[in-house]
Amino acid sequence: MRIGQALGLRHADFVSHRREVHIVPRADNANRARAKVRSAAVVPVSAPLVRLYSEYMHTEYKDVDSDYVFVNLFAGRPGRPMGYSAVHKLIGRVGARSGVNFNAHMLRHSRATDMVRQGVPIEIVARLLTHRSSTTTSQTYVHLEAADIKDALLRAGFWQKEEDER
Repeated sequence: MRIGQALGLRHADFVSHRREVHIVPRADNANRARAKVRSAAVVPVSAPLVRLYSEYMHTEYKDVDSDYVFVNLFAGRPGRPMGYSAVHKLIGRVGARSGVNFNAHMLRHSRATDMVRQGVPIEIVARLLTHRSSTTTSQTYVHLEAADIKDALLRAGFWQKEEDER
């Protein structure tokens, strides 16, 4: 998800029993979060993510009275929707602790590349990223190397391992 999509999530958008998250464009987000989609999109989520959401609600969120999924719990005004700057600061702290310099958007690129490497069709990756065109996904988000192309050709049977070893 984009930062704006996550920051605009409301609890009603998280449909646990169906393992789905609905990304809904809204003009009334108190934190000015933008979903950057024209119409609602549905993204499947894993069972571990559903469990993490449930744990978050019971151990972190507790008695907070807010429709937003991501709220300030410790800093700023607790209970208010988290904003872009809070996310950037959090990622900065994670980067400093881990020694890995990254930003949130890089995670989208990495995930897209990984899914394509694992054989997920580009059209599916594009839908998961809520891109209107798979061309955007393939030309901007997926960063394949020569080894990735060779592996895909091997898997598809267009290249034989023996040819490589000669």
